[in-house]
Amino acid sequence: MGRAAEMTGTTPGFLRALGEHGLITPLRSEGGHRRYSRYQLRIAMRARDLVDQGTPIDAACRIVILEDQLEEALRINEQLRGSQHGQKPAADT
Repeated sequence: MGRAAEMTGTTPGFLRALGEHGLITPLRSEGGHRRYSRYQLRIAMRARDLVDQGTPIDAACRIVILEDQLEEALRINEQLRGSQHGQKPAADT
């Protein structure tokens, strides 16, 4: 956890708080140490940026979750558009 905090420019307490707010859930090693993915570290850095700008941590976590959901919805929408490309529209009945 100390290394993850160092990499994100935060503190271990901040990373624990993100977990308490449901933003990130690290895996655990056999020894019980928290293990963060690169994606989770990127999310933590985004939350840190918002908190540094004065956003309360609970609001920052919600913003990051909504941003992530929007990005996923846009990706799915783009995939659906791509899969329908070239197909004729369905006839009205």
